[in-house]
Amino acid sequence: MNAGAAALAALFSAAERGNADDAVRLAAALVEAQRMADAQAWYLRAAETGQPPAQIEYARMRLFGMAGPPAPDVATHWLLRAERSGHPAAAELLASIAIGGAALPRDGRINERIHRAVQADFPPALLTAAIHFGRKAHPEDQALCLRLLQRAAAGGSAVAAALFAERLAHGEGCEADPDAATALWTQLEAGGVARLPRFTLPPPDPAGAPRRLTLEDALHPPQAQPLSAQPRVSTIDRLFSADECRLCIASARPHMHASQTVDPLTGEAHALSLRTSSETCFDPLMEHSALRLAQLRMAAAAGIDLPNAEQLTVLHYAPGQQYRPHRDYLPAGAIGHDHPHAGNRARTVIVYLNAVEAGGATEFPIPGLRVEPFPGRAVIFDNLHPDGSPDPDSLHAGLPVDAGEKWLATLWIRQGRHRAF
Repeated sequence: MNAGAAALAALFSAAERGNADDAVRLAAALVEAQRMADAQAWYLRAAETGQPPAQIEYARMRLFGMAGPPAPDVATHWLLRAERSGHPAAAELLASIAIGGAALPRDGRINERIHRAVQADFPPALLTAAIHFGRKAHPEDQALCLRLLQRAAAGGSAVAAALFAERLAHGEGCEADPDAATALWTQLEAGGVARLPRFTLPPPDPAGAPRRLTLEDALHPPQAQPLSAQPRVSTIDRLFSADECRLCIASARPHMHASQTVDPLTGEAHALSLRTSSETCFDPLMEHSALRLAQLRMAAAAGIDLPNAEQLTVLHYAPGQQYRPHRDYLPAGAIGHDHPHAGNRARTVIVYLNAVEAGGATEFPIPGLRVEPFPGRAVIFDNLHPDGSPDPDSLHAGLPVDAGEKWLATLWIRQGRHRAF
């Protein structure tokens, strides 16, 4: 018996004696060994003893379908039990589920849960609250954003530390302190965190916005500016704040890979010269409440609810890279392989995430329309006719980046429900 097998056998022996902590240690080791069904069973045994960490891990496995189909209702049951024990991770995860409005109602309990997790210094909740208050122009809200980012960074959130460093560099909500920003970035880069693109934006929400946690604000985007009636194309400037743009880049960057394109005959994805970017498609396991709220904001701008959306994709274009003319609606073969009950991609929402030095516009050749990239700007367009048939006039292209780089977030929204929660 090798050392790994011997260690696992010892964990089995300890867990069989009925101690919940031993069962959790065994379950974690089984996850490492990719024995997901066995891990789930041991987490359940520990959860039934009333141990909140085991309840949360069992709920996560059921929510994300790590050992079978996703079961949001079962996950919610166990998270509610853990929440009653006061565990902040349960509160934040329940809030994240409720943002979708499918498995839990999208109501004021989202704010209450994030607030409780903030009080417990839970980093994902601190990040969510920081980004929320960072959208508001009142100086006290800006100062609160900075304090929350500092607390999240102190709790181990590299994303929060990156957002804090950029605010220091640009003087967002504070006096600019480039020396402190450089020192923080030096620490982050030593830990493998790449520096973010340089840009700044004023807060998108007015100083008169409610000075409290009102996460439902994501459901009320600014009025879209129509650009074309056929195909239907519109834009919203400053849909995202600087923090939300940086959140998407910082969260996606460690997971980037070469972009792929769906084969119209087989429905399979391949890397093709049509599309030369790199990308991250966020698995639900990678999400937290801040990313979920950003996606809710995008879906609300499109006028279609979040459960209809595919997973968020963040794309990066280096100089010379582009996405040649294409259409976003899926061929029949692709729909058959990916949630056929959800139908086709009815609408696309793109948000530019950084300032591009030159090039990188989104072009719609049939109406003769170009949209220039600008941080926080959303482009919304239909891929289908009102009767649900594909609209070939939705042809569009991501023009080559001539200088600098381009980051953008894309949300493809189906005709019917695509997400489990």
